[in-house]
Amino acid sequence: MPAAQPTRRVAATALSTPHFLLLYAAMLVAAAGNTALQSVMPAIGREIGIADFWVAIAYTWSAVLWVLLAPYWAEKSDRHGRKALTLMGLAGFIVSMLLCGLALVAGLHGLIGGALTFGLFAIFRAIYRGLGCATPSATQAYLASRTRRSGRVAALSALSSSFGLGTIIGPALAPLFVLPFIGLPGPLFAFSGIGVLVAAAIWTWLSDDRLGRKTGRGAAMSYPSLATPPTGASVVAATSPRRPRLKWSDPRIRPWVVVGVAAGHAQAATLTCLGFFIIDRLALEPQGAEGPISIVMMAGASATLAAQWGLIPRLNASPRGLILWGALIAAVGLAGTMLATDLYGITIGFALASMGFGLTRPGFTGGASLAVPLAEQGSVAGVITAANGISFVAAPAIGMALYAIDPHSPFAVSALLLVGLAIAIAGRGRLAGAA
Repeated sequence: MPAAQPTRRVAATALSTPHFLLLYAAMLVAAAGNTALQSVMPAIGREIGIADFWVAIAYTWSAVLWVLLAPYWAEKSDRHGRKALTLMGLAGFIVSMLLCGLALVAGLHGLIGGALTFGLFAIFRAIYRGLGCATPSATQAYLASRTRRSGRVAALSALSSSFGLGTIIGPALAPLFVLPFIGLPGPLFAFSGIGVLVAAAIWTWLSDDRLGRKTGRGAAMSYPSLATPPTGASVVAATSPRRPRLKWSDPRIRPWVVVGVAAGHAQAATLTCLGFFIIDRLALEPQGAEGPISIVMMAGASATLAAQWGLIPRLNASPRGLILWGALIAAVGLAGTMLATDLYGITIGFALASMGFGLTRPGFTGGASLAVPLAEQGSVAGVITAANGISFVAAPAIGMALYAIDPHSPFAVSALLLVGLAIAIAGRGRLAGAA
């Protein structure tokens, strides 16, 4: 029986499959719940009678909390129990979804006014932004502390894929949870309940890491949304040595950051307007609009993942090439979305736009990474993550302000921005010394 000892040694040091699935579920339920909420909020806002602009603002300030606090919890994840922080993040998600659902139900039934409804929604949503951002870094740190260095990157990449999968599952399930007597807020209660089950499973079956803790840390991630798909930046940050943080103004990465923030704003602005655009273009009633919105969002998420998981590994393109062609494809897709007159056209146009954005984001990530030496990969990954998240601070409000002027304008302005970006990149030739 000479093979028994190596087998026992692997079992003692590697993360078991059930434990990995528990961590994966913690990330997946948050991503799915978040995008399910995005698919029903435009219809809820219209049903309550609140101005479209204020629906977007309800997201904006809580996004600031995510950008500010995600790095804080990432630093705490390797100093405190990772299981405890994972559960704290899940608790923030569960409580936030439950309270937001109750506030929206009260508003839809006329128990409170529209302004109070969305004021409460914004406050309760901040609970998730403030605490929920602890879950990604804590789960990463837990996994890293129980995975051999040789397999750590692959394991963390597999874990982060849960965000991408969640962006498909959330909109797919959302219409199924629009239940009698509850209505459009149903998905919030459903995912809150699923979160309780996941938290209970983690509490019961995930081993505690406070005793005999091994080295391993997590990194901040951009919050789950169709506009912030995984790029691998957090995996790099979690597996690189700690270094002083890079400044966004560092000349080596500044052009790449500008490109990433510009493309991110174009995507976030149009995504915020998408649900309202579908309702208006197809002349839908708020009740029932969640189905078409979910179809378009699923198509967009699937196209993004197809670009990142299918196209990019086969294209062997440079970061500059990914941004150039991605920006042009996204611009064509946004123009097609803007001009479409039926659900089929909107779906195809938005899927094409999402595929383009699925190329630009890894392009900007890869370009910034290649612009600095190996020792600074962790630092540049932190900048990339912040740049990905910062798009949701101002872009939703900008997009909805443009939409109030003309429903076509957010798509037209974003498409022109992307074309200008492509022209600038083509004329520059090289960015920060990276091809």
